[in-house]
Amino acid sequence: MTVSYFVRYEIDDSEAFVRHYKERHVPILARWPGMRRVVLHRPVPWTDPCPVKKGSTVLVAQLEFESQADLDLALKSPERAQARRDFQDFPPYEGEVFHQAMRQEEVFRSPWLDGNEEEA
Repeated sequence: MTVSYFVRYEIDDSEAFVRHYKERHVPILARWPGMRRVVLHRPVPWTDPCPVKKGSTVLVAQLEFESQADLDLALKSPERAQARRDFQDFPPYEGEVFHQAMRQEEVFRSPWLDGNEEEA
């Protein structure tokens, strides 16, 4: 079971912030022990015919680990401390930042993802 640590930035939209995150912060995150991958989620324009409440998140960083133990180790690591120091160098922003760890459970997978188009 993989575990992801999400950091959600509900802040004013800032290209300088996102650029810093991608160019300076992600290379630090990539050195965390047990890190499988880092995925950045950015908003896209969209419409929904159903009445929904749209979010205001500018960036979601998904840090994926093989296990809860790997995440726990990474959060106590010197590399995590380095990432926290880099956080102080982020371009200024207004808004809130949220952190949350979650386990992943795949409950549906399209057959075409595994090259099984005939089964779809």
